[in-house]
Parts: sequence; structure tokens; C-alpha cells
Amino acid sequence: MEAKTYVEDIDRSLYDFRNEDTDAYRLKEGLTEEIVLKISKEKNDPDWMRELRLKSLDIYNNMKVPDWGPSLDGLDIDHIATYVRKNAKLADNWDDVPAEVKDTFEKLGIPEAERKSLAGVGAQYDSELVYHNVREDVARSGVVYSDIESALRGEYADLIREKFMHLIPPEDHKFAALHGAVWSGGSFVYVPKDTVVSIPLQSYFRLNAKGAGQFEHTLIIVEDGAQLHFIEGCSAPKYNVANLHAGCVELYVGKGAGLRYSTIENWSKNMYNLNSKRALVEEGGRIEWVSGSFGSHISYLYPMSILKGDNSKMEFTGISFANNEQNLDTGAKVVHIGRNTSSYMNTKSISKGGGACTFRSSVIINKSAEGSRASVSCESLMLDSKSRSDTIPAMDIRTPHADIGHEAQIGKISDDAVFYLMSRGMSEEDARALIVSGFADNVSKELPLEYAIEMNNLIRLEMKGSIG
Repeated sequence: MEAKTYVEDIDRSLYDFRNEDTDAYRLKEGLTEEIVLKISKEKNDPDWMRELRLKSLDIYNNMKVPDWGPSLDGLDIDHIATYVRKNAKLADNWDDVPAEVKDTFEKLGIPEAERKSLAGVGAQYDSELVYHNVREDVARSGVVYSDIESALRGEYADLIREKFMHLIPPEDHKFAALHGAVWSGGSFVYVPKDTVVSIPLQSYFRLNAKGAGQFEHTLIIVEDGAQLHFIEGCSAPKYNVANLHAGCVELYVGKGAGLRYSTIENWSKNMYNLNSKRALVEEGGRIEWVSGSFGSHISYLYPMSILKGDNSKMEFTGISFANNEQNLDTGAKVVHIGRNTSSYMNTKSISKGGGACTFRSSVIINKSAEGSRASVSCESLMLDSKSRSDTIPAMDIRTPHADIGHEAQIGKISDDAVFYLMSRGMSEEDARALIVSGFADNVSKELPLEYAIEMNNLIRLEMKGSIG
């Protein structure tokens, strides 16, 4: 059998078989130069990538843990396996995916969603992509959608080297350096000039291994005048030990181009979600972020947009839901460089059962960004007296020729609204869930129908306290 041959061909010295399950292989826990070099060897890295990994490791070892968000005391990298993979090759046919992996993703609606509404799908299981496919008509238009490791060894190798970890360098913060040292898996998307991808592409990330980390890298380049919607989904089962997600997303939006990047996260509540996302937008370009955060024990998540070109635009629409033992520190950042640039952040947060939501916004208007406009709106809904919600805005305005605004509101569910719905035959639980779903409507209406339904289902489960 091919799968057996694949296992026999690996360098078994790379793996700790004390932690072996039936068909998954994982490196020893912790972070050392030996482990980084083993990952690099497994990936058959070019010399420059191996050097980047080692440089990143050195930066990681010499940087302090960020001190701006919730405490990360429960995260011990010495007890995290940074590389885990199934005994499976990357497949472009769903029938060739291993049965256990296929069953997991089919429960999540993959590849059903692909057949209904997607131009292409990538599915990552632990540290490796197990499935990647793109519709033939999309590929014929010149759009490239592949796993980033294959692209790194193909005709786009020079382009990837030019862009990889240039928007988010390892020096950015400690977990960006960690990502640079141990990254594995992820997607590469290239949309040629003036090409419109009319239906979305999607990548889905499943971290299934206990006590492990996932460090995928997503690199998307949308050339001048092109249009793309990319959807990212994330999930994991719950364990009684910490898991870590420290992926990296780098987005390049050309002149007059448009990119919408939508994320629905349903990490389990033992997850430390320390993801980094950043976009560079050229003249007349537009980046739209749509973000739904419904899981993880701790989250640090602040997508950043750099509006480099004149008349470039950013919109960020987000919602987070923190339940018992969750502390979600989320928000967005924007840097205005070009003239007449504009940004708009509209976020909502819900806290319940002692959960804590913190929204951080950072708006920087450079001296060169005359005529720019920025607006930040944050609404918070607290469902009980045990929960917490905080808003921490930061604005650095270096030109008098700009229009800036900020507003924040914190409230609770109206008893009158609950009573009204109950008088129409709804239970109190259903009434409260319906009100919360309405509160989140600004995010759900920005998603394709299947994902809006998924998000509303997640809200209802959170209201019942039944998500791991």
C-alpha cells in the first residue's frame, strides 16, 4: 500500500514514538535548534528558509512574552509538540484522504461546502495539508491556489521568497518569531491582474492532536484590479492540556484590487490562539476583514492593515463571544500612509458566564495621509454580572487634515425584549439566543449563507454553554 511505503520512507529518527498513535507522527515536545532543523529537513527547505527558521528561533529565545493582553502563564512551549502529521500524502481527490481525517472534515461540512459554493478548498489536519483542490475554470483563469510548500518548490518560489514574512517579520513579536521557526502547512493564492474570482476560496484548519501547536502560513497576492473572497475556518477538539495556534496570514492587495478575508474560529477552550494577520494595500485597493471568534481559552488577535496607496480602504467587521474561562483579547489595527485613505472598524462582543472580552483598536494617521478618514465603533453585550467587557482605543494622528471618530457602548439584554418574545411562544433560552443572534447580524450578513448559518448555530450553542 502507498501509505505504508510513505511511512517507511520517513526518517524515523525525527519522531518521538512514545507519543505515537496508530498513524500520526509527532516531534518531541519543546523548542530547540535540533527540533527546528528536523522540521526543516522534513520540509526539504531551501537554504534561505532554513536560515530564516534558525534566525527566528534566535529572535524567539531573546524576546519577552507580550505583556499587553491576558496572562499566558498556562502556556508552556516545553510541553507543546510543534510538528504533528498524519500518515497521508497531500491529496487533490477527496476519496484519497484517510478515512479518519475525511470523517472529521465531513462532519464540518467539507467537501459539501466545496460542491455548493466554493471555487477551491484546502484542508489542514494538525501540521500538514491533507487535501487541496481548485475548480478547473478558476485554474484556467490563471488563479493559483495551492499548498504553500508545493508553491515554494515550484515556479512561484522567487515570489514567495520576496514576500514570505516581510509583512510580519520574526522581529514583530515573540510568537511571530516562533511561527518563523516552526511554521508548517498553509496556503498560497495568486490572483492575476484584473481577474475576478466570483465565488470564495476556503482553507480549513483542524488541530486534532493533544498538546500540540499549529503554525500554518497563508500568503495571498491579489494583483492590480483583481478581486477575491477568501474564507478561513478553524476548529479543534477539547483536551485537558494546552494547545497552541500561532499561524501567520500575509495579504498583498494591488492597485484597484479588492480582497475580503473572512474567518470563523471555533477553537476549543484549551486553545491559546496567538495568530498574526496583516495586509498591505496599494493605491485604490480595498481590504475587508470579517471575523467571528467563538473559541479558545486565550486569544490575541488583531488583524492589521497598512493603507500604503492613495485612496486605499479598509473595513473590519468582527464579533467575539467569550464564555466561562475564556479571555478574548481581540481588535484591529490600521496605518494610514497614502492620501485620502479610509478605514472603518465595526465590532461587537458578547460575554457570558464570567467570560471576558477586550477590544483593542489602533489607528495611526501618518503625516503623509492628508484627507484620510477613520471611524471606530465598538458595542459590547454582557449577559450576566460575572462577565467583563473592556474597550481600549489608541489613536496616533500626525496630520490636522484628517477626520477621526470613535464610539463605544456597553449594554445588556433588555428584559422587555425577552418578555415580548416569550409572550409570542418562545422559551426564555430561545428568546435570549435570538436577541444575541440579532446583535451579531452585522457579521453574519457579510458571510455566504452556509457560513452565516454556521455562525448563528455557534451562537446558539454558546448560549446553551455546550461548546467544548
